[in-house]
Amino acid sequence: MLETLTRARSFAIAAHGDQMYGDQPYVFHLDAVVALLAPFGDHAQIAGYLHDVVEDTDVSVQKVQEEFGDRIADCVALVTDEKGANRKERKVRTNAKLSAVTSDNEMALVVKAADRLANLQMSARGGSGSKLDMYRREHLAFRQAAYRPGLCDELWEEMDRILGEPGG
Repeated sequence: MLETLTRARSFAIAAHGDQMYGDQPYVFHLDAVVALLAPFGDHAQIAGYLHDVVEDTDVSVQKVQEEFGDRIADCVALVTDEKGANRKERKVRTNAKLSAVTSDNEMALVVKAADRLANLQMSARGGSGSKLDMYRREHLAFRQAAYRPGLCDELWEEMDRILGEPGG
């Protein structure tokens, strides 16, 4: 499985090319997400490396499926933001999709939570690129869509701590 994890990281780095995450190469964000996913196993970590390739690059879900199989492709499809005219519309549509996730695909919810937590941790460091207020405004709707009791509570607890929010 380590070989597949290494391949997923290389695939994601190549797909994201010269994209940046703030002032860091994009792999900085991917590595942060995958570190948060370590307790959840190899499949979660593989999906963590690939979580933005469909949303932010020209890679298709079909290409992810060909390279990494159905389980990973399904997860990536679920965490990929839906199309919309603006962020608010995209998030409403994406949250509706996350709300419908069943136990068969709960790994996607863990990956989405780790992605959001990594974004919050980066934003909490401050600076001109901080999106903490935006994430704070979105948090209740995101929690209602993606939180499942007992699934990855420690990730949600850290999100709530950063945002100064009481748990769900």
